[in-house]
Amino acid sequence: MTQGVEPVDPGWVDEVLLSGDADRPCLFFDTPITRRELRRMVQERQAEQEAGGLRKGGSVALCLAPSVAFIANLLAAWRIGTQATLLDYRLTKYEVDQALERLAPQLVVTGEILGNAPLRGFHEVRESYSPYPGQAARTPHAVIQLSSGSTGPSKVIGRTAADLIAEIHRYTQIDGVPLAGERIVSMASMVHVLGLVGGLLYGLHADAQLAVPARMTPHGILDTVAAGKEPTTLLGVPYHIELLTSVTSPPPLPQLIGMTTGGELVRAQVHDAFVDRYGIRLGSMYGMTELGVIATDLFGVNRPALTPAPGLTVREEDGELLIAMPASPYLGLVDPARWSDGWLHTKDAGTVEPDTGLIRVLGRRDSQVSIGGLKVDLTEVEHTLAALPEVASAVVVFGKAIEAYVVLRDPEKPGQIEEQLAARLAAYKRPRTVHIVDELPRTSTGKLVRDQTALRQSGQPAPGAAEPAS
Repeated sequence: MTQGVEPVDPGWVDEVLLSGDADRPCLFFDTPITRRELRRMVQERQAEQEAGGLRKGGSVALCLAPSVAFIANLLAAWRIGTQATLLDYRLTKYEVDQALERLAPQLVVTGEILGNAPLRGFHEVRESYSPYPGQAARTPHAVIQLSSGSTGPSKVIGRTAADLIAEIHRYTQIDGVPLAGERIVSMASMVHVLGLVGGLLYGLHADAQLAVPARMTPHGILDTVAAGKEPTTLLGVPYHIELLTSVTSPPPLPQLIGMTTGGELVRAQVHDAFVDRYGIRLGSMYGMTELGVIATDLFGVNRPALTPAPGLTVREEDGELLIAMPASPYLGLVDPARWSDGWLHTKDAGTVEPDTGLIRVLGRRDSQVSIGGLKVDLTEVEHTLAALPEVASAVVVFGKAIEAYVVLRDPEKPGQIEEQLAARLAAYKRPRTVHIVDELPRTSTGKLVRDQTALRQSGQPAPGAAEPAS
């Protein structure tokens, strides 16, 4: 295979991620895995990849279920000095083929899941290494990721090793992150930025053991917490908070000291229910695939405001949050609406307090629509709807009118959704149509999908859905 642009000196893997006490456990997948064992696994996968033709400056795509094999193959690829594209194992064959055609790696690593069981947090896999008629790395990025696609098609995002190292060091300067000798129980996908950097890479660097639940169920997560005596922090998204809050009487877990959530905004009712149930801090983290962690409030002292992560410059322009970023993170043509003149346009509505620098994230800018000349924040409508006692979850979107897609707690008892909304929201804010569905589509990271085509495929309008007055 031909050599391309060298992403980075491959020595960073040993220096930043794999150094430290060889006999100390760094991972926990049912059983502890020491650094010595992980280094051996990485070397074995490195030999397999090189036997498949991969060389320094090359390109590889990993499509592996969450597993020790995924971690070992990723570190092996970086240790060779290659560019690694991460593809979620839950993608369909069509989606994988489209991504491979688009990204053109030289080697594809896939894995057959052994002994598959539902709701597994990780798997044992048998890897396959297949040459692909692609190209060597054409950019200096160490990792290529696809955005979550919660509001539309995924974007192709590249990050250099220097950028990943800088984010790891940002974590080390944030008060409240797990420290050496502590544990991170991560429910976040390692294909995406929160689980990849906030869980795996930071955990390896900081000597905080990363544990992954064998079963991604409420009791499976709590069993993983109970398996270690070290101070433990949960890492996940609001979906996982709701899962854990469903446990009415959690067992005593004195080692559980907190949870950090990324992704979507956490509704006040969900936050309060979780804190009341577990008696621990629930911290918030705001970030993007493009550059990782942006702002945090890990102790909830400024909620709902957040403090910018060390070294980042955040400003507000026309109600949108912009982040200073010297180069575009996007592969291919640069859309000036997403990055221009050294600024990343987050597409998130928000404010920056001039005196304190605190950030308030108000939701996606595309969630703000105009109804008859009046501004409506769809996030407000969605949170109001989701707070109704009959509603388990909800998504609100806008096409020709405001529409809501709702999962009921008890399908046999639909309640009086429209009447309750009428008491809580002005007529121009209320959904024109309410669709009752069995399940709402989610991305691989647990975010609710707001693409109208996907939502329309999930259900039909509720019988007798009311149309609010115009």
